Amino acid sequence: MRVKTEIWVKAYLRRCMSEGCAGYIIASGDDHAGAVFIHIDNLDGEHWLYGPAPAGMAETNDERRWCSCFSQSPVTSEQTANYLADQKRYDPDLWIVELEDKQGRHFLDDQLVE
Repeated sequence: MRVKTEIWVKAYLRRCMSEGCAGYIIASGDDHAGAVFIHIDNLDGEHWLYGPAPAGMAETNDERRWCSCFSQSPVTSEQTANYLADQKRYDPDLWIVELEDKQGRHFLDDQLVE
C-alpha cells in the first residue's frame, strides 16, 4: 500500500531540512495520489529535475520510484520551468517540490532508477 502523496511530501521535506537543505512546496496536487516532481536548484545555475519512474516497473506498484527527467544532466531554470509547465497542462493535480542545495543532493537514495 502506497503512502498518501501529501504525507510522503511532508516527510520528504522534513528529511531534506534535517540535512540542512531548504525545501518548498511550489505546487500541491491531489493529496492522495498526485504525481510528484522534485526540482533541485544547486544555486550556481544548474538545475536537476526528478519525476515519477515509468509505470509498469514492478517496484512502482507499492513504492514511489524516481528517474531523472533530463538524462542525468543539469539544465537551466528555464528548461525546468518549461518541462514542469508542460507536465502541469497534462496533469493539473501534480506536486512540485523544490530544494535549494549547493551540493545538489536529492535524498532519493535507493528510490532512484536509471
